[in-house]
Amino acid sequence: MGLHWGAPVLQSLMPEEWWDRIQSVQVDPHVPTKELDTLKWLKGDTGEPMAAFTFGPFYRLRRSKLRDLLSEGLDVQYDKRLVDVSSSPHGCSVTAHFADGSSTVGSMLVGADGARSSTRQLLLGAELGTIEKLPYAATFVQRKFNTEQALYLRSFHPLFLASANPSNNFAFFGMQDAADPDDPSSWTFFFYISWQSSLEEQEETKDWTDAQRLGQQKQFAKKFCDPWKSAYEWTPDDAPVWYMGLTSWDPGAEGHRWDNQNGLVTLVGDACHPMTYQRGQGLNHSVTDAGKLREALVKIESGADRGETISAFEDEMIKRGGTEVRDGNANTTLLHDWEKVRLSPLFTKGMNKTDE
Repeated sequence: MGLHWGAPVLQSLMPEEWWDRIQSVQVDPHVPTKELDTLKWLKGDTGEPMAAFTFGPFYRLRRSKLRDLLSEGLDVQYDKRLVDVSSSPHGCSVTAHFADGSSTVGSMLVGADGARSSTRQLLLGAELGTIEKLPYAATFVQRKFNTEQALYLRSFHPLFLASANPSNNFAFFGMQDAADPDDPSSWTFFFYISWQSSLEEQEETKDWTDAQRLGQQKQFAKKFCDPWKSAYEWTPDDAPVWYMGLTSWDPGAEGHRWDNQNGLVTLVGDACHPMTYQRGQGLNHSVTDAGKLREALVKIESGADRGETISAFEDEMIKRGGTEVRDGNANTTLLHDWEKVRLSPLFTKGMNKTDE
């Protein structure tokens, strides 16, 4: 995951000694984070440079390592599926009810349960709270290569590379894990090509095997330059892949404002504003949500009205996150239309934060 303009907020939420370990949770912990880095964008068929966006510091974080760091000292209970939410008669507490029959009482419930949030669907109902499917899809590959191949693939950029193709496809290539800097054959790369995929196509291909998904990607890759062309050629036909149709949910859309039960229940992160990922904004907004919720809780602890304070927190989050969701959807559409790709927010704004 990419963390850039949201980094100061994450740092403010951590004990100082945790932030000192941020380097260790990056995809390559051996390469110091630059104050400024450059995302190169290539013309997908020829490899010609189309643009370069300078921004930073840019932290390329491994999700699993970041999760492990942030969960230290917490009592995390797994295999809990939320099925109901209820509040006390006097509005002083909220209870989360789980599928296994257990429940937990607290002073506040924060739904941070991802893009297909159960909390959101309980607050709004299944119809309004369900994620929206978009007519685009991508298949991700994570793969190691031999030393010579790995060095060649990484020569294009040590961490990340993007590409738009006249075939109306978008592609990304990046480092996933470089645990041993002296052994390129141990490095794991990840890469994908995304394409316009109607909802009908997504339904018709929902039972495709990994081999079929990868075969489709290899056909796309024949029209791409390196590193994609070679990476797909060098990937065995039986390699595992991860497929997903793109989705989003706009918290600013009509009917999407939930009842926070006088400040007892709220949403943050992908539960509030799941967005497409081609511009790398999701983690930054989610971290910002956490920072602003912390500020709201401090105000409540100091005597501010709970309902008003949480509603104000949500107003800002919905405006900021909703704008990014809509921006992300427009970006995804334009990146898959070669005639309009230069109008996309990724091209016009790079990785910078959308103005509020």
